[in-house]
Amino acid sequence: MSGPLVNATRFRAEHSADWERLDQLVTRLERKSLRSLSDDDLLDLPRLYRSTLSSLSVARDTSLDRSLLTYLEQLSTRAYFQIYGVQTSPGRQVLRFFARGWPLAIQALWRELLFCAVLTAASALAAFLLVRGDPDWFYGIIPQGMAAGRDPAASTAFLRGTLYGNERDGLMVFATFLFTHNAQIAIFAFALGFAFAVPSVLLITYNGLMLGAIFAVFAAHGLAHNLAGWLLIHGTTELLAICVAGAAGIRIGLALAFPGAAQRMEALVAAGRTAATAMLGAVLMLSVAGILEGVGRQTITDDGLRLLVGAVALAGWLLYFFLPRRTVDEAR
Repeated sequence: MSGPLVNATRFRAEHSADWERLDQLVTRLERKSLRSLSDDDLLDLPRLYRSTLSSLSVARDTSLDRSLLTYLEQLSTRAYFQIYGVQTSPGRQVLRFFARGWPLAIQALWRELLFCAVLTAASALAAFLLVRGDPDWFYGIIPQGMAAGRDPAASTAFLRGTLYGNERDGLMVFATFLFTHNAQIAIFAFALGFAFAVPSVLLITYNGLMLGAIFAVFAAHGLAHNLAGWLLIHGTTELLAICVAGAAGIRIGLALAFPGAAQRMEALVAAGRTAATAMLGAVLMLSVAGILEGVGRQTITDDGLRLLVGAVALAGWLLYFFLPRRTVDEAR
């Protein structure tokens, strides 16, 4: 279309009906809410928005009068914020996130999440068997600073003391180190998913190896049950958060490597949206794990009760995540 050949009067006459219609819908949204629109209005809204954007583009290219340009720019901006912008209060957004956004994102990642859980368990079993067969494997898996004397050379009394000793000195330091370490694994497992998911898989594997290695040491002294209580009271939440982070990273990596029929960027944006929502929740889970670790484990010293708290927490998370929910579109 050639700019100078566009007649401003004819241009207005051909498109003004769509502009006025969009203006009415946007005004209704600004004064009331989405519920004020009928189904036909909702179907018309994106079409009218695209039509107005097209008109704005033509008006700019052909240098039509300034007042028309201003009108179309303002109308397009108002429509953009109503279609893509924030239309609900912060409180409703938070409620929507917890009611649907987060659990639906986890449900969408169920394959990757299951893979991470199985990988963690398999890695832990492999490390457990390796260390039980040859304790020297322990030193190749667990960093010296993290072990802090909890190695195959430690005595039963020392290991038991780390589980029930003074929580405010050495064990607290170890617990803080462990939490920081696991938080870092979760963050990196998500952030490095862009490298075709390989680092995410390696981090999840390594986390499982460490878990199995430390259990092998305590199991050799008959303290596996005691360690399970000490670790799992917060560990079920923390390990699940790490698996969620790993699943989010893997989803991004897979979208990048295998975009399928979609354009690679489109697949990456879609995967990133789901993964980011899941990861945002994983950060919250790590916070809950920190509370269970810092408060729950300090006040609960009975192994059975510690295991019960960990089991209830795990069951609660799984029930919350996988309880059937309507999608946003179905809810309308």
